Amino acid sequence: MKNLLLMRAPLKYIQGSNALKHFYENIKEFGNNYLFICSNSAYKSTHDLIEESFKDSKTKRIYKIFGGISSVGEINKMREIVRNEKIDVVVGVGGGSAIDTSKATAYYEKKRIAIIPTVCATDAPCTGLSVIYNDDHTFNSYLFYPNNPDFVLVDSLVIANAPTKFLVAGMGDALGTYFEARECYKTSSLSLENGGITLSSLALCKLCYETLLKCGKEAKISCDNHLVTPELEAIIEANTYLSGVGADNGGLCVAHSFYNGVSSLGKKTAMHGCCVAYGTLVQLVLENNDKEEFNTVREFMHSVGLPLTLEEVGITKEDVHKVAVASCANGETIHNFSGDVSVKELEDAILLVDAINKEYLKESFR
Repeated sequence: MKNLLLMRAPLKYIQGSNALKHFYENIKEFGNNYLFICSNSAYKSTHDLIEESFKDSKTKRIYKIFGGISSVGEINKMREIVRNEKIDVVVGVGGGSAIDTSKATAYYEKKRIAIIPTVCATDAPCTGLSVIYNDDHTFNSYLFYPNNPDFVLVDSLVIANAPTKFLVAGMGDALGTYFEARECYKTSSLSLENGGITLSSLALCKLCYETLLKCGKEAKISCDNHLVTPELEAIIEANTYLSGVGADNGGLCVAHSFYNGVSSLGKKTAMHGCCVAYGTLVQLVLENNDKEEFNTVREFMHSVGLPLTLEEVGITKEDVHKVAVASCANGETIHNFSGDVSVKELEDAILLVDAINKEYLKESFR
């Protein structure tokens, strides 16, 4: 039986310079008591703007700096606050861990969830899942939700003033979106939401890729100089909405399995999105069908500073076998690839990308 088509997205998405000043007017129908779960830096960069949006409102606002990781203990601590303070709306403010903690807290306590990302390093704000860790920071599980977030608000000025490395990593995460979805569609694989892949999601994924190529370099320069430009706005939308909704409804393949393989080493490496970008090149090598497409993706990565070599990813040639084994574990999304991929095939593709990119970089400096 053919998979039923499925499409999901946040109920409301708002983006723009000083958008935080309009936070409350766009969410007031959700409830009267708010818990803001913030990273330390996010609290500093957003608190005054959020408070300005409430003006003379009599609503209850509680701000809590969370422990830095979306762990079982941290989620339970926030759940207790929700119950004790009779919270109606949980708001995640910060990067991926703050967002995942907030999503889980709201889900378990059956409350509305709003997201305020302060960096664009991943597509977590719009997705219907969280990565959960144990209290010792080891991986626990993926938690899938019946719905995507109720409300996502991105203040472009906050993003423009955040370190550019986060925007670049977000572009790396977004880069895999189209190619992974394209392969999942080809093999009739399920999306992350366990549904069939719609033409709408494929269109969003393709637009995500086209936006990266068109605006990525200028967006990076804009962020370097703390400027909110049309190019930066386009990349914020690509990293956050197009990639988030696209990945949720389009599925994952080799690129994200490669990241999971790298993370299994348990050592410090490049950021999630940077690894996904390298994994995208690995997937294109495995596809072996369009050298011009590979070159276009590589040129883009080089132009914005995404890693092209294993050294830049933070792993060695000696690590590659372990990465390939972990990437090909049962249940990994690499098995959505047409014809599947063996450990040896993946290992060779990872090493080939490193070798040909080293030659490319030598030519670039001549």
